[in-house]
Amino acid sequence: MIAVKELSLKYPDGTVALTEIDLKVKAGDLVYIIGPSGSGKTSLLKLFMGIEVPTSGSLEIMGRQMVGIKDYELQGLRRNIGPVFQEFRLIKGRTALENVMMGLRFLELPSRELKESAIGALERVGLGNKLNSLVDNLSWGEGQRVSIARAVARRPALILADEPTGNLDKENAVKILELLTSFSDSSTAVVITTHATHLIEEGSDYRLIEMSGGRNHEMGFREA
Repeated sequence: MIAVKELSLKYPDGTVALTEIDLKVKAGDLVYIIGPSGSGKTSLLKLFMGIEVPTSGSLEIMGRQMVGIKDYELQGLRRNIGPVFQEFRLIKGRTALENVMMGLRFLELPSRELKESAIGALERVGLGNKLNSLVDNLSWGEGQRVSIARAVARRPALILADEPTGNLDKENAVKILELLTSFSDSSTAVVITTHATHLIEEGSDYRLIEMSGGRNHEMGFREA
C-alpha cells in the first residue's frame, strides 16, 4: 500500500520537513502518526497525496513510484485515496449531499449511482437526517463528518486523515476517531495524524508511529 525508504523533504525556503523516513503500510492497517506541531506529520501526508514531491528517497503508493509520477497517473491514484483535511474544504451554499456528490464527479458514474453512494456515505457517518441541510448551518463536528463522508463515498483503498479532531471537544473527537477507524478492513488502510494520543481507542488494533524533528520511530503494534 505505502512503501517509504530514506525519504526526505526540504521546502524551497530551506526548511527541512522530513529526514530519512522509513515506513511501510499494508492493506488493512490502522496507523496513527503522532507528534507535536511541526514534527512533520502533515508534510508526510502531503507526500502520500502527491501534493508535495520528495527531495530524496523512495516513495511508493499502491505500487506507483511518486517521484516523477505523471499527472494522469496521479489523478488515477487519487481516485483510490480518501483524504480528510484539517480544513474541510466544503462548498458553502450547497447541501451536505451536494458536497459529497461533487467529490465523486471524477468517478464518471451515472448521476443515480453518485447520489446513492453519497447518501450511503452520509448515512454511515450519522448524517442521514442532514442530507439537504446547507453545510453553512452545520456544526463543526457535522462539517467534519461531511468531509469524512466525501472521502469514503468513493470506497478508497487508502484513507488519510490529517488532525481530524483538532477543533473538537473530547466527546466528539473520540466519536470521529471511532468513525474513521471503523473504515479499516482487510482491503482498506487508514492513516491518521494526531497529537491527541489520549483519545486513541484502547480497544482497537493499531500501529503507532511517532514523529519528532522530521524523523519517525515505530512505537509498536497494539492488539485489542
